[in-house]
Amino acid sequence: MSKRILVIRFSSIGDIVLTTPVVRALHQQLGAEVHFLTKEAFAPMLRCNPHVSRVISLTDDFKALIDDLKAQGYDHVIDLHHNIRTKRIKAALHKPSTSFHKLNFEKWLLVNFGINRLPDIHIVDRYMAAASSLGVLKDGLGLDFVIPPEKEINVAATYGFQSGNYIAVIIGAAHQTKCLTADQIAELCSQLDKPVILLGGKGEIDKAEFIVANTSSQAVRSACGQLDILQSASVLRQAGSVIAHDTGLMHIAAALKKQQVVIWGNTIPQFGMYPYYGDEVVSWISFEQKGLRCRPCSKIGFSKCPKGHFKCILDQDIHHIAQSAMMLGV
Repeated sequence: MSKRILVIRFSSIGDIVLTTPVVRALHQQLGAEVHFLTKEAFAPMLRCNPHVSRVISLTDDFKALIDDLKAQGYDHVIDLHHNIRTKRIKAALHKPSTSFHKLNFEKWLLVNFGINRLPDIHIVDRYMAAASSLGVLKDGLGLDFVIPPEKEINVAATYGFQSGNYIAVIIGAAHQTKCLTADQIAELCSQLDKPVILLGGKGEIDKAEFIVANTSSQAVRSACGQLDILQSASVLRQAGSVIAHDTGLMHIAAALKKQQVVIWGNTIPQFGMYPYYGDEVVSWISFEQKGLRCRPCSKIGFSKCPKGHFKCILDQDIHHIAQSAMMLGV
């Protein structure tokens, strides 16, 4: 009889995409029926995943949620979020469980004292370690992200560009200290000798409008605020290359095996959240200001530079970024 396993990861886009090797391994290697508990905002990404049998949306009605989960008769719980709420859920279910190590103390040491005790290991491997007691192994296939046919975007009809012949530029992130400024991206687009589609959410609409109005290129289109996450993934899939920040769409681009340039602001790749391609060799180029003693100033980010100078972003070499993106697209 196959096991029924509950995987928990509440948020966010990138973190959930990074759990997909675990879900695939549980389903393919154990034949397990995998249920996934997450926030409703992120559920559409998982409902398309063939290795997930059921997606459960987190609710504020704790009793109703626990009653639902208890009725499923889980054999094991894999906690890939590991916070107070997931501890309450595991305690209420009384089922065997394993959790991943968040390395919060190690990150605190690095952010506050510049002491790097972080292991040289990707977060995918730490997620896999939480499932290793069940006998699953990393399969080297990378991340999963499935785009249903009804969410595919006809880029030629919608934006006037041919598939494979444009660069997707992800202009935002959850925190501003991770992102190039609007002026920098406008200059970047001016230096790219290819069409550009700007990607971002509703919060990036004004930034995108500024970029389009202030670049010398006539081949820049904004998709910001127009597409949901699955449609944005379709635009990424059809791009010749991608320019990204440390954000969820960067991980989706990696799942789609896209070559990309990744720009790092206040965060660093050593946190273990860089593009993950499994065993497949896919080119990606990293840009970061390694000489700044104030980096990383946070394991997440801020709305503005806490030091006031914002050198981790303002000192980025826009010309070199543009040239690298063009090279990837060849």
